[in-house]
Amino acid sequence: MDLFSSAVLGDLVLSNRVTMAPLTRTRADAGDVPGDVVVEHYGQRATLGMIVTEGTYPTQEGKGYTGQPGILTDEQVAGWKRVADEVHAKGGTIVMQVMHAGRVSHPDVTGTDRIVAPSAVAIDGQVHVPSGKAEFPVPHALTTEEVRQTVQDFVTASKRAVLEAGLDGVELHSANGYLLHEFLSPVSNVRTDEYGGSPAARARLGIEVAEAVSAAIGAGRVGIRISPMHNIQDVVETDLDDVTATYDALMDGLAPLGLAYMSVLHSDPRGELVQRLRRRFGQAVVLNSGFGTVTDLAEAKDLVENGHADAVAVGRLAIANPDLVARWERETELNEPNPATFYADGATGYTDYPTLESVSR
Repeated sequence: MDLFSSAVLGDLVLSNRVTMAPLTRTRADAGDVPGDVVVEHYGQRATLGMIVTEGTYPTQEGKGYTGQPGILTDEQVAGWKRVADEVHAKGGTIVMQVMHAGRVSHPDVTGTDRIVAPSAVAIDGQVHVPSGKAEFPVPHALTTEEVRQTVQDFVTASKRAVLEAGLDGVELHSANGYLLHEFLSPVSNVRTDEYGGSPAARARLGIEVAEAVSAAIGAGRVGIRISPMHNIQDVVETDLDDVTATYDALMDGLAPLGLAYMSVLHSDPRGELVQRLRRRFGQAVVLNSGFGTVTDLAEAKDLVENGHADAVAVGRLAIANPDLVARWERETELNEPNPATFYADGATGYTDYPTLESVSR
């Protein structure tokens, strides 16, 4: 496979195998609605093979960050429709990452009376709130019925994203310490009902969400993102035997569904664990080498052309280079990302990175 060749992942058609990783940027307007600057940002990057949007919350309790967009209200749906229309007008493919933050939040962020998680186990640390920083609160442990309602919340959000806003699909966020990932770890999930107590039980929610969303919008429009052993935000997965058993159970539940793809964030994408999960999943896999290193052209080519992945997910270089695919094809210079503006307001560091075309004028 060539990095710049087209690909079909389920019902998703990619013009190349360089995808944009989901990137929290906190640029939503009032009401957590994607506005003009968000429309422009994604439209600028439509030449990437597939755009995965920033994590978008499906319920108010699932909001993790001030300035994060939602897919709850009619106004939010209308904002995302503008984004999808802009990307499609430029020939791109875009899916929404549906993200329930779980315990990675605070009532001052969500505006609700509580935050929720698999178990009443708080993150050790501080969270950004509008007034500054605060300790992570002890979350409410979802009841069994509330867990089942969470499945329906993902379904409703996914239907709104695809059937109303017109995005091409959804990516279910089961990585980076957020709710679905919290259920997978025996450290954050100490439940004793059907959703905890064993590797298979901890994997149950992710499987049920994928099943239900697939039934609602078609499995070919559904991806899922995982980050085994990433050990972030106190979702600790250090026992390899337990990790293998848990993620094997997850793969065995997902494999029969025929999902569009699985996106894996891991520091060793060529390693035995990731490639084992890839084989067990049996569908297309997008690889992302992790937060610790920037995925450069050599890495991306190696992952795809040597058969480790069907596509790659790129984060920081996609932030700084809206025309990244053209720059990589020509092997020309790249803009450097500026971390100081990753979570700023407005256009600075968001829509003002120059393209090759603009520089050569």
